[in-house]
Amino acid sequence: MAFTELKQRVFDTNLELVRRGLVIYTWGNVSAIDRNAGVVIIKPRGIEYDDMDAEDMSVVDMNGEMVEGKLLPSVDLDIHMALYERFPEVGGVAHTHSTYATGWAQACRSIPIFGTTHADHFYGEIPCTPILPDEQLEGDSYERNTGNALADLFADGTEAMQVPGALMACHGPFTWGDSPESAVEHSVILEEIARMASITLQANPHTPAIRQSLLDKHYLRKYGPNAYFYQSKE
Repeated sequence: MAFTELKQRVFDTNLELVRRGLVIYTWGNVSAIDRNAGVVIIKPRGIEYDDMDAEDMSVVDMNGEMVEGKLLPSVDLDIHMALYERFPEVGGVAHTHSTYATGWAQACRSIPIFGTTHADHFYGEIPCTPILPDEQLEGDSYERNTGNALADLFADGTEAMQVPGALMACHGPFTWGDSPESAVEHSVILEEIARMASITLQANPHTPAIRQSLLDKHYLRKYGPNAYFYQSKE
């Protein structure tokens, strides 16, 4: 079975990370899931962006076994798989090592929500996982444990689609959405939010978080039941 259209979209969204300056060399990856077909399509491992085309995308089943393609999937496949399994509404996942977001991840800090730019896209702070203990780094379970650590950040009831991204401590940002395109868009936005938060704390290390009422106003006017931010579709 050929997955030509979805492989092209995954290829295009991986290149969008390059165009947006979020990855270099072999850093980062984007995947998409076709839940009806039971497959995930992801960038192959260790391949530079200039050296690949859409046909190089790796197609695997939900057990991670190759279905189509000649190149092994990204080593981060199991991280993506964990997110797909835990969040059935997710249709695409993106991972970068973008500068500011990775800086926050390396500092093992969640990104506070200081202003309305953040509130327009993420309904709360962008959380950071704990550092994985040594026993979770061993063998081939490391990536699965990484994905589970990211998903566990939402075990308190926070909606993963309302905060479509998180930081893996000492590693970097992961974002998701209902498609690979929206996952990449969230990567772009998260990096800019991380940069703004860094500048904010340089200007005033004691900046408070945004008021809940202002957060609600900005997020819900775009995504709430009575949203009015965009042009009417009628």
